[in-house]
Amino acid sequence: MAQTCTLNELAELVHGEVIGDGGIRISTVNAIDLAGPGELTFLTDSRRAEQLEGCRASGCIVPKRIEGLAMAQIVVADPNLAEAVIHNHLLAAPFAATGIHASSVIGEECRISDQVSIGPLVSIGDRVRIGDRVTIHPGVVIEEDVVIGDDCVLHAGAKVARGCILGRRVVLFHGAVIGSDGFGFATDPNTGCHVTSPQVGIVRLDDDVQIGANSCVDRAAFGVTHLKQGVRLDNQVMVGHNVVIGENSILVAQSGVAGSTTLGRNVILASKAGVADHLAIGNQVVVAAMGGVHNDQPDGAVVGGIPAIDAKLWGRAAAAFRRLPEMIRQLRRLNRQVEAITEQLENSNRE
Repeated sequence: MAQTCTLNELAELVHGEVIGDGGIRISTVNAIDLAGPGELTFLTDSRRAEQLEGCRASGCIVPKRIEGLAMAQIVVADPNLAEAVIHNHLLAAPFAATGIHASSVIGEECRISDQVSIGPLVSIGDRVRIGDRVTIHPGVVIEEDVVIGDDCVLHAGAKVARGCILGRRVVLFHGAVIGSDGFGFATDPNTGCHVTSPQVGIVRLDDDVQIGANSCVDRAAFGVTHLKQGVRLDNQVMVGHNVVIGENSILVAQSGVAGSTTLGRNVILASKAGVADHLAIGNQVVVAAMGGVHNDQPDGAVVGGIPAIDAKLWGRAAAAFRRLPEMIRQLRRLNRQVEAITEQLENSNRE
């Protein structure tokens, strides 16, 4: 069951200032249009304070004090961050070990902590090591020689292939696949047939990595595909073999990275962005939605388009693209005028 806290306690948690009754007890966080008594809501832009009219929440997280607001306020620099911290705190519950469900299948020579919750129909291969306070939901498949660190959560249908390593507090959402074979092959020029290249490496996910539903991280051809601490993959994201993704990078829905490319820390790939193979992408690079990156990018680059170029330049080019039909008509008209003037000059010279 979720805990309750006073506004004062929650404000202290996020280094905020309470305006109003700090003793009000809060049980959860909710959206402005859904929140009721005993609940906390949040407003990211104080210029939209009119959205709070009629809100029944007992308190609101705001970026600055809103005069005349009937409900109590917690004033913070970043309401989005404060909401996430507070909501997680209110939902936090002590781990309760339920053990291993009778229908699960456990391989030989496994080392599994007593402090685990392993649900129905889980398959665990030989020599698997599972740490403390790990939750494994129904239908998860864990192959041989996998290592899973403390406090991990594997949701229903997730799969971890042989030899892969998960750090602490890793979360795999429904249907995520870690360690499927990388897309490697050689083509026989005489027959046109493709010969699969064995993929004998592993995947390593460092602490606090989260992998979205139905996302895939391929094992390395040799060595390691490595997602470093704090990386977040949205749903339906593809990471190729031998890719390295730096700390706290974010890959949004349906984005993808081809094999042997390295991403720096705090990189953002927006929805459906793609990065080609064997590239070096610097720290804090941002690729706009549907951008296609085909060359190395320096630290701090913000790019978009196909092939990806500076995002501001791409924006101007995209705006110009809409005017191309009109510009073509103007060009044809100017060409006709130039031809007419040229003809007149030639006639004058002959005279």
